[in-house]
Amino acid sequence: MIGIDTNVLVRKIIRDDEEQAARADAFLASLTTVNPGYVTHIVLVETWWVLTRVYGKSIHDAAALIDTILDIATITTQDYDLVTEALDAVTTAGADFADAMIVAVARRNACQQIRTFEKGAVRHANMTEVD
Repeated sequence: MIGIDTNVLVRKIIRDDEEQAARADAFLASLTTVNPGYVTHIVLVETWWVLTRVYGKSIHDAAALIDTILDIATITTQDYDLVTEALDAVTTAGADFADAMIVAVARRNACQQIRTFEKGAVRHANMTEVD
């Protein structure tokens, strides 16, 4: 298995540097189901941030692009079901992907609540405001 960093995914998706995009294409094409790529939660959250904050992609466009990554047969995603749960919270409740991942990971680890000062996370990601 070969780990994949954020910048490889962003070059593949955005294609803002054609030379690096071509290298990303060739690298990703070299992956196989026997020797797949591996994408972590952190890489997906960073990719989301770059897509939405740097390139101005909408929540739905960014979610579709992340889904595209998840659908690549030669890429294994850390806790695929957890990531898809977080993406569902993004597309149905308008949660920020990072907040949705925090909630999904915390719940997976038996947290009953996730406390925050962030009002948007309380409204959209099902966190609880710190009193």
